[in-house]
Amino acid sequence: MQKTGTANLPLHSGKAPQWLFKRMISLSRTIIELMVIELGREEVLRRLSDPYWFQSLGCILGFDWHSSGVTTTVTGAIKEALRGVENELRLFVAGGKGKRALNTPQEIIEYAGKAGFTPTEFIHASRLSAKVDNVAVQDGFNLYHHTIVFTPEGQWCVIQQGMNETNLMARRYHWLSFSVESFVEEPHEAVCCDINTDTLNFTAKEAIELRKTSVLLSCEKPEKLVTEIEKIKELNLPKRHAVTVHDINPKNFYKIFLQTYEKQPEDFESLLETRGVGAKTLRALALTSELIYGTPLSFKDPARYSFAHGGKDKIPYPVNKNVYDRTIDILKKAIEKAKIGRTDKLQAFKRLVTLMK
Repeated sequence: MQKTGTANLPLHSGKAPQWLFKRMISLSRTIIELMVIELGREEVLRRLSDPYWFQSLGCILGFDWHSSGVTTTVTGAIKEALRGVENELRLFVAGGKGKRALNTPQEIIEYAGKAGFTPTEFIHASRLSAKVDNVAVQDGFNLYHHTIVFTPEGQWCVIQQGMNETNLMARRYHWLSFSVESFVEEPHEAVCCDINTDTLNFTAKEAIELRKTSVLLSCEKPEKLVTEIEKIKELNLPKRHAVTVHDINPKNFYKIFLQTYEKQPEDFESLLETRGVGAKTLRALALTSELIYGTPLSFKDPARYSFAHGGKDKIPYPVNKNVYDRTIDILKKAIEKAKIGRTDKLQAFKRLVTLMK
């Protein structure tokens, strides 16, 4: 799995006014349809999974350049823009904010029924990418938005966002299906943000032993695990630990460990997919793994740098002209090529002009 990036954005209240959102829908449909015509659906997914390009799209659509609302509003506009033309473009969007995110699997199933493709792969990608960012990378950001954009041929990208109520920041996560390797080991092509947090990172390359021992422990009888976790309460853990025992009650884990024992997960991905296995369960397994096996834990935050364009007043920093110009250049080339005398593309352009009126 190739995870293409993460962006940190300040939490802002409010929403786009209706007059603006309607225009965002029309313009985003124009942009996406032009890209499908000239660059193909695969390239649309690639661009959407690029946090630089996605942030640029938010600017072009006229929305706030750096707030958390860029994610929810832009993906919402794209979803509305493709409504009714999904089958024609063979490009589908499911999910959204809050309850809409929870309804993602059902939306995928409905699309599959109408368009005639198998939904299993997309549901799996949707659920597991969310589980990884919410549970396996414990960075303090809880997911509240999840969108998957996909083609019937099996290609997809995921755009999701988490909230940190302590520092009032939001972190956006981008996933891309190309060059699939693993959901659970170094899935990031680039993970980017302005701040770093204390992160228990099960996906770090150096956490390979932690993943193995977590699976091994999850296959043990729950009585043994609960006994070992009770011992942790008596330990004086080093100050460096971002993992704490104060919110871990061994008795509360018995039912979950009974499920993992009965399921006998084969690998860390299977463990993550087990119903009820969340952040606290993995922390308990991590502490127990360290206690019994001396397994090193990784506290490396995968974040690297910000994807925001910047601002004209240089806050938080100057506009990234190269990124901005690259986005503009892509659109110009698409429009210029669409004007070449190819009948099908001219007809497509006429439809787009009508939508923009």
